[in-house]
Parts: sequence; C-alpha cells; structure tokens
Amino acid sequence: MTDVVIRGAAVYDGSGAPPAVVDVAIEAGRIVAVGRAAGSARRTIDADGLALAPGFIDMHSHADFTLPANREARNSVAQGVTTEVVGNCGFSPAPVRPERAADLERYVHGIGPRLDWAWRSFADYLGVLEARGVGVNVVALVGHGTLRIAAMGFTDRPPSEAELAGMRGELRRALAEGAWGMTTGLVYPPGAYAETAELVSLARELKPVRGLYASHIRGEAVTLHSALDEAFAVGERAGVRVQVSHLKAAGRANWGRLAEAIGRIEAARERGIAVTCDFYPYTAGSTFLSQLLPPWTHEEGVDALVTRLRSPEIRTRLRHELEHGLPGWQNLLAAAGGWEKVMVASVGDRELAGFEGRTLAEIARGSGADPFELCCDLLVRDAGATVMVIFMMAEEDVRAVARYPNAAVGSDALGVVDEAARVHPRAYGCFARILAWAVRDAGLVPLEEAIRRMTALPAAILGLRDRGSITPGHVADLVLFDPSRVQDRATYERPNRYPEGVEHVLVNGVFAVDGGRLTGARAGRVLRRA
Repeated sequence: MTDVVIRGAAVYDGSGAPPAVVDVAIEAGRIVAVGRAAGSARRTIDADGLALAPGFIDMHSHADFTLPANREARNSVAQGVTTEVVGNCGFSPAPVRPERAADLERYVHGIGPRLDWAWRSFADYLGVLEARGVGVNVVALVGHGTLRIAAMGFTDRPPSEAELAGMRGELRRALAEGAWGMTTGLVYPPGAYAETAELVSLARELKPVRGLYASHIRGEAVTLHSALDEAFAVGERAGVRVQVSHLKAAGRANWGRLAEAIGRIEAARERGIAVTCDFYPYTAGSTFLSQLLPPWTHEEGVDALVTRLRSPEIRTRLRHELEHGLPGWQNLLAAAGGWEKVMVASVGDRELAGFEGRTLAEIARGSGADPFELCCDLLVRDAGATVMVIFMMAEEDVRAVARYPNAAVGSDALGVVDEAARVHPRAYGCFARILAWAVRDAGLVPLEEAIRRMTALPAAILGLRDRGSITPGHVADLVLFDPSRVQDRATYERPNRYPEGVEHVLVNGVFAVDGGRLTGARAGRVLRRA
C-alpha cells in the first residue's frame, strides 16, 4: 500500500513538455509511480481539473536570516515553494569569527530577526537549522561579503596575501561542509571594495567541486553591461558556472536595455561560459535604505556609517553626490527618479513603525521635513536597519526576462520574520504571480515552460539530481494547484497576504499545504552538496 496517490491531475513533469493526465503515487517521501496507479493507498486525492508540478525552487532567497525564527516558511510553501537557495548577494550567516560577530550582526540587521549567533562554522549554522526544523529544503551558498568581514572587516582596500588565503581557506571549509557555491554582492560594502582579481581567486576554489558562482553584479543601471562582463570574466577565468542574480535594468535612463543584456548573456554562453540568471516579476526591488548612499559611507561598518550621518559636513557632501553622482557609482535614488519612488518597507526600531508602507516624499510632506535630511535622520535613529522598497524597473524589461528561457525564478525574499512583518510582496506572491500574471494574464510563456523555469531549470543549475522533476525515484516535492484560479494577493500596501489557488504542497512527501490550508509541517531538509 502506498502512502498517497494523486489521481487525474494534469501532470507537468518539469521538462517543459505538455502535461499528461496520469496518476502519481508516493511512498516513503518519494515518487514511486507515474501513470496508472494500481492498488490501494492510505490517502487518495482526486485532482481532476488541477495541475501537478514539481515543488518550486526559489533560486534567490535571503531566508537563511529568517528561518531560525520563521521556521515553517509559510510565505514560501503557500506559493508551492519547496526548496530555497540562500546565502545570496554576498550575505550568509556563516562563517563567523568571534571578534567580527558584532560587525556581521549589525551588517545584516534589517533583513532578519535578532539571531542568537550560536554558530561559528558553516556546518554549525546548517546544524542549527536541522535541529530546529524548517518547512522548506535549504540549499545554502556562502557569502563573499561574510568571508571578507571575517578576514578584514569593512576596510576599503585589496586583501593582503594572508587575508586572501584566509578567505580561500574559509571558503574551502564551507564547501567541504556542504555549501553549494559562493555569492557576491558587488554593490554592498564590503563586497563593493573587492577587485575582480580577488573574486577570480576565490572562485577558483569552486571549480574542483563544481560549485556555483552567483553574483549580484556590480551595477544594474548605467554599468549593467560592464557588470555583466565582469561576471562572465570571473566564470571564464575561474572555470566555474555563473548565476546572475535578479537580472534587471534599473532606472528610467536604462529602461529597454534588458533585451540587450540578455543578448550579452547569450553571447557569453556561445563562447562556452556556463551562465544563467534569475528574476522576479515586479518593477520594484527591495534592499537596505542605506544603499541610497555611496560606498565610501559604509567603510568600517554600520556604526561608522551612523556616525558619519550625524555630521553636517558629511551631509552636505552626500547631498551633492546624490544630486550629481560619482564616477562608477550606481546612484539608486537618481535611477528611481526621486524620493516618491522610495518606500520604507520595514524598520528595526519598532518606535519608527509609523514610517512603514509610506514613501519618504510622503513622510516628508506630512512632517514639513526635507526628504534627504529625513532619510539621514531615519538611518541614524534606526541604526542603519531600515529596509526600503524602491520602484525603478520598467514593465517591458520584466516581460523580456520573463520570456527568456535561461532565467530561473527567485523571490529575493527578505525580512519575513513572522506573518506581521512588512516586506516586499514578492516574499508572499512571487511564484503565484508567475502562474497568474506571466502565464494566464499576460501570456508571456505557456504553463509548461513557466513550470520548467521554476523546477527543472534551477535543479539543473544547482546540480540537484533527484528534485525538480516528477519522475519515479525522485523526492516527492510537489505542488497541486488550480491553473484557472491561482493568484498572488500580496500588494505593496498589504504585502503579507497569501496566494489563492494552491491546494496541496508536499515537502519530502509531507503535506505542508493540505486542502489550501497551511499545516505547519517542518518537513524540509538541509541539502548539502555531495
């Protein structure tokens, strides 16, 4: 007797092939039959009119900072996500050197809760996740920024030979302990202080284990193409696979350039560089509010940033640089088009919660303040922990990458510490939005192709051999949904609303969503690179 049989669903196996109406049988957490399921089962689900797909793989998440608190990952499993790839944009919770732990904690405060930091090595951190239990499978990458903090703090200079050797050693250790690769965040200090040669040197540690190099590239606005070229160069010189994180063209001056960027990726692939990308289906991004400021303000860490912002002389300089720019700097405020496009998503200090969900222009008008001074004051009062939503992409560019066959889907979710946390709506709606907007409403891709991009494609990029496909012997990570009714409901005003139309989600054969209701199961596993 099998555990579960799902009868009569339109089964999308993840390959991109059209669906077949067949039965799928599950036993001991794995798919044991696809076709006509004979015999009895402990539970049978009549899935007539529904679509069955492999569980979705979120290729870009920051849940490693929230899973210790948000262990059930309800925002993810409610969309059909069964695996999250974490450690992105150069941020990871480990490895930690004791003397640098406070720097790392302040660095990431705002994208997660106050963690206990009861770990030092990468293995320690993964062990904490396993011991506490998680609702999704976790594929963990190690952050270059975290490695750099451990080795040399927030110093704006190339590493010494000893410091670089220390970073390489920590990276090798993390890879041996199960990390799937390394990520960079080249707009975020201290990653922004790294030169290409440093990145190549570290990426060479990935080649022997076929690790992935995933990069939030050095610029997504005016320097988009040169930043892509740098990512390609790292992959080519180190001989590793490259994943371009959340591909976009930021800022009005760059709208319409994404087709050219995709052409650049395709040209690199034709040269033999194994490069892919991911995206989210929204025209706004989300990151630290302090990212509106140039990189020099972040040198020596968050405390130094806050101290600088208290200086009238520094503020005078900053105002000039925001208005006139700096060579090579991605000025997000200018790219967005002003303070009306910058919304406060969340604050670290709950006394400032009244700012959440409002633009800085709106807050300034209501208080009679200057928006720039308000921004600086907020960062000082909130100790740099404020997170923003910033509107700076064009719909036509989002549509272009949504059509691109080598673009996986990544929510870029951050800050989901509980169900009340104000976040970007992508944290609750990204994958449902692909099914509703990209497939059904806009007709950008057929359903079978959208499912491939959320399942088999990311599994292939990562090297997950028994997930991402509905195949006998594969793990029973599955999502059963109504393609005519599935809909994201999260908005910028109400970002933590769950989607509808997702009927059942199984993680390792255990129901995380059952009849449209979250079960609270913690059936996820930490997946270590073999």
